[in-house]
Amino acid sequence: MQPTSWTPDVLSGFEQTTLIGRTASDGPADAVLVRRRCNHADAKAVLYVHGFVDYFFQTHLADFYNQAGLHFYAIDLRRHGRAMRERQLPNFTHSIDDYLDDVDAAIHVLKTSERIDWLLLNGHSTGGLVTALYAHRGARRAAVNALFLNSPFLDMNRPPWQERFLEPMLAALGAWWPSLVIPVSTTVYGESLHADHHGEWRYNLLWKPIAGFPVYAGWFRAIHRAHAEVARGLSIGCPVLLMHAQRSSWPRQWSPEAMVTDVVLDVADMQRLAPGLGPQVKLVAIEDGMHDLVLSQAPVREKVFAELKAWLVAIS
Repeated sequence: MQPTSWTPDVLSGFEQTTLIGRTASDGPADAVLVRRRCNHADAKAVLYVHGFVDYFFQTHLADFYNQAGLHFYAIDLRRHGRAMRERQLPNFTHSIDDYLDDVDAAIHVLKTSERIDWLLLNGHSTGGLVTALYAHRGARRAAVNALFLNSPFLDMNRPPWQERFLEPMLAALGAWWPSLVIPVSTTVYGESLHADHHGEWRYNLLWKPIAGFPVYAGWFRAIHRAHAEVARGLSIGCPVLLMHAQRSSWPRQWSPEAMVTDVVLDVADMQRLAPGLGPQVKLVAIEDGMHDLVLSQAPVREKVFAELKAWLVAIS
């Protein structure tokens, strides 16, 4: 992938460039890199990687990093957000390695034309899975100096019997019928975020629908295989901060509890798998946190940013 010129982004004050990927069966597998550099002499930066049914829109996260002296970059992975193309299955992939390739292309830009010499990877949810695997075995993993995981998607949020029997069966279906839809539908998390419902955030509902996008069997297989890799243990050499909500809940329809818990993933999975990521993992639970901790209510966000700032100071 090679970058094109930087042009104004859909978010005011940001710029974007398209990372041109190889054409797949459904069209160009492009990713889009977004940036907002700060007025700071150091060549330090963060690269943010979003989750499933997601894209970069959290401008206040960029504010935090810029104020901390880090140039801010975010990538919309192929078939997500800015990088969705006509006739493509939204948020689909056959392999987690596709996303690692997108991150690698972004890091190439940062290390060459952007002249970055210190890099923090920040991954949320599926982006946390992607960045953890990249820091473990990515082609330019040596360029990653630190890793911040915000509620990373390290395991399926399913009962143990389903993980043992149902999950392998669904993953096997993905090898033969990748576009088969696995029925999963809930609006609880979306209603908790968007300002038209119970949240405080506004974003593009074509890129991040309230009810999400379909879960395809091929995507499920790719994630299942990535989770198996995490379960075997990783060897991330840089410092890792893993933050998650204090607790999870499983409401079938919206309730106030959805505003103070992770309704997407099971935090017990994150706690169980964190020690296997590498030798320098710090685990922090955030009381009243939501799945995307930086989209939690204002007092909770302040806790998240305070913990992140203290960790950045400690590792610098």
